[in-house]
Amino acid sequence: MRIHRRDRAKVMSEYIPHVISNAKALESDRRERKLYTNAKSTGWWSYRKVWESIPFQHPSTFSTLALDPILKQKIIDDLTEFKNGEQFYKEAGRAWKRGYLLYGPPGTGKSSMIACMANLLEYDVYDLELTEVRSNADLRNLLLNIGNKAIVVIEDIDCTLNLSERREKRKKDESQAQPGRGSEDKDQDENNKLTMSGLLNFIDGLWSSCVSERIFVFTTNHIEKLDAALIRSGRMDMHIHLSFCGFEAFKVLAKNYLKLKDHALFEEVRAVMEEDGVCMTPADITEVLTRERRDAEQALICLIEGLKASKINKKVQEMSEQKSRQGKESLEEDEVTEEKKQIEPAATRSDESGKKVEAEGQASENGMPSTKEELHAQVKDP
Repeated sequence: MRIHRRDRAKVMSEYIPHVISNAKALESDRRERKLYTNAKSTGWWSYRKVWESIPFQHPSTFSTLALDPILKQKIIDDLTEFKNGEQFYKEAGRAWKRGYLLYGPPGTGKSSMIACMANLLEYDVYDLELTEVRSNADLRNLLLNIGNKAIVVIEDIDCTLNLSERREKRKKDESQAQPGRGSEDKDQDENNKLTMSGLLNFIDGLWSSCVSERIFVFTTNHIEKLDAALIRSGRMDMHIHLSFCGFEAFKVLAKNYLKLKDHALFEEVRAVMEEDGVCMTPADITEVLTRERRDAEQALICLIEGLKASKINKKVQEMSEQKSRQGKESLEEDEVTEEKKQIEPAATRSDESGKKVEAEGQASENGMPSTKEELHAQVKDP
């Protein structure tokens, strides 16, 4: 390209960077997004290809996601600000990454939320299976092979590894040396193991900043089981609670599955949903609407019955749990009572033997026979 000398500075400082940035954006929009999963860490092939991929074609979007509109808009705004925040993160001196923790009962849409994030941002998804990672070094190798514009997902983080209590002491059977093994073998096993520290460094350590524009997403059904260090700000910046389906989320599902924006039974559905004890997840409601999608009114009637049944089922479950707790308490009381019964006869026998010895001592002092043998001796030889 020929340019005049007087325009050289402007073309090189503004025009060329503009062309390059637009070319990268076009290439990013046209590329095929993929869903990756980590290959098993054993075998010679694992050193050549650490991620396996398939085309990512999940249809979920935020417009079809059954979620409270206020929370949905908050998540969209946060994701958009992150995508456009390269300059902000650079000026703030922070790595261009963000963490999201999705928690709630099963069937509340955690996996669908991840697909919505990927479709909104047009990022690749890396589904990290921690059970296939043998050591911290393997985890670091996986991290280095993740590209830009990526969502790294660890689902059911509380179940994949024992990460709930980082400060727990090692169990006695693990600390004791196994027979026939030397200390060198034990040290090697400890070094070749995935640890909580390795996972924390994976999310927020120095190696995590080697690639920019990356999102980490953890999902769990039991947030109380997670270590506080794992979900603190800086690692999991936004905690998103996905709970049972509300009325606004139901309207999205009714539009998706029944093509209804309004109906005479909507108010009854709202009234039942607002009652205490009613708990149906979006997955449960989706199942009802899918099954009865040919008759919209019948679908709503079945849904109302299902909502009322969920309230009854929850009460039955609470009563069952209460009886179970009471049964455990009574069992513990019975065990304590049985232990007391076992202890008391021994104490009674001890007291009786002591009294007997004392009585025999007094009898001998008074010249009286203290035992049957002495009595027989006296009878034979008075």
